[in-house]
Amino acid sequence: MPRTNIQIDVPDLHGKRAVVTGASDGIGLGVATRLAAAGAEVILPVRNPRKGDAAVTAIHHESPDADVSLRRLDLSSLASVAALGETLLGEGKPIHILINNAGVMTPPDRQTTIDGFELQFGTNHLGHVALVAHLLPLIRAAGGRVTSQISVAANSGSINWDDVNWERSYDGMGAYSQSKIAFGLFGVELDRRSRAHRWGITSNLAHPGVAPTSLLAARAELGRTTGTRGRRMIGALSRRGILVGTVESAGLPALYAATMPGAEGGAFYGPRGIGHLGGPPGEQKLYSRLRPADDAQRIWRVSEEMAGVRFPSE
Repeated sequence: MPRTNIQIDVPDLHGKRAVVTGASDGIGLGVATRLAAAGAEVILPVRNPRKGDAAVTAIHHESPDADVSLRRLDLSSLASVAALGETLLGEGKPIHILINNAGVMTPPDRQTTIDGFELQFGTNHLGHVALVAHLLPLIRAAGGRVTSQISVAANSGSINWDDVNWERSYDGMGAYSQSKIAFGLFGVELDRRSRAHRWGITSNLAHPGVAPTSLLAARAELGRTTGTRGRRMIGALSRRGILVGTVESAGLPALYAATMPGAEGGAFYGPRGIGHLGGPPGEQKLYSRLRPADDAQRIWRVSEEMAGVRFPSE
């Protein structure tokens, strides 16, 4: 049977404001539901209002008094990211928790964002980098925490420094790994710079292990008309409680990293089961590709330039 009984005790979050990307379904919805149940005001930035409304309904089904609302966001558009930043800055409420969870995975053919970046790098990495930059004043005002969701894919592959947009050749899985390595390096560097410049925020990383989410399911907008063979295999293993996690358990590392008092900046959290594919959450060793400080600083500079944002130097 699936390990649906794996849980953590989320601390009381009344008076806290949380923003969770990619929370209209799957792991993100589970995380947002738990945050709302703990008393947080939860903002769901979504691209699809219909799915967003369904997510709000689902959260209210679990917690009728939940304080949850939608905002518009398309991470594949830097203008949309900037607009969300302007909206939330205009609201003037500090952000205590930002969970960068949204992502896309392995479109069969190379696709680009509205701004012309390879879709996975532009959405999974650059869109979130820009979001953090725009929301940084509100996160600093709260002394908040940024938790960035990466992937076991960040433990393989590399950054294609000479062609980060994969214009000369395209490897879907290679581009996905690159996006998660880049985002992991950014998350580590964000915490280092916060310490160095006394921004007063913490940044850490999480990964969900492997679970039957919608990432590899049929996604017409990505050119995938049916779920992948890997998605079907993961679903079968999850239903039998073998190796991999469930959608519910896969959200626990990010939830732990974002809310637990003992979760540290610069640390990395994931499932503690065999191969870190499933099981209860805990801290684990940072992937080798996320350790080089030179790479972290380089991706920071490249990302600022590509995303058109600048972080403060103090």
